[in-house]
Amino acid sequence: MRLIGLTGGISTGKTTVSNYLSKNYQFPIWDADVYGREAVKPGSSILKSIVEHYGQNIVLPNGNLDRRQLGEIVFNDQKELLWLQKQIHPYVRDRFEQNIKYFIAKNSEFEQTNYIQVTSHKITSQDVTAVLVIPLLFEAKMTDLVTEIWVIYAPFQQQIERLMKRDCLTQEQAYTRINNQMSLSEKCQKGDIVVDNSSTLEALLKQVDLAIAHQ
Repeated sequence: MRLIGLTGGISTGKTTVSNYLSKNYQFPIWDADVYGREAVKPGSSILKSIVEHYGQNIVLPNGNLDRRQLGEIVFNDQKELLWLQKQIHPYVRDRFEQNIKYFIAKNSEFEQTNYIQVTSHKITSQDVTAVLVIPLLFEAKMTDLVTEIWVIYAPFQQQIERLMKRDCLTQEQAYTRINNQMSLSEKCQKGDIVVDNSSTLEALLKQVDLAIAHQ
């Protein structure tokens, strides 16, 4: 069983890779960002703690967390960022652990067989794969949840440009967000596989195919 930890810097292409793995390989994709949003949904105990910490103005009129305002606070104050992560990361980890437990149980029936059927082709039972998309895989100390680590790499300037365009940020805001994470070079050193997203989409996906074939 392969549990791929997909990580990298902000705006390096993690979503592009995870979407490809879902569409072309039909792998289940579990995303830390999705669980992070679940953690602060209206009525949640975590959102209540955030409101108690920052005040009612951190909530939008519709009851949702004002993520942009919160970002302006925590990405400019390391102490506040760490406080927020301590509220959210345990929830995210629990969701991953639940998924892994279910995934193992679901596939345990194949342990005594030579193959399982996946879409139109057969693969051996040990090749059953799920992907955990965890931007803060190292920072949140979740490496124990995965069997291998893929780091998606892109040059710093490309990160800046993509982040500014995606989130409508200034260059200074984009720079601050990127530098609040572990450096991408350090993540690459810690990863098992580095996927370089500095060129074309075709080149990126070719590397993904090679990484899947790698055992």
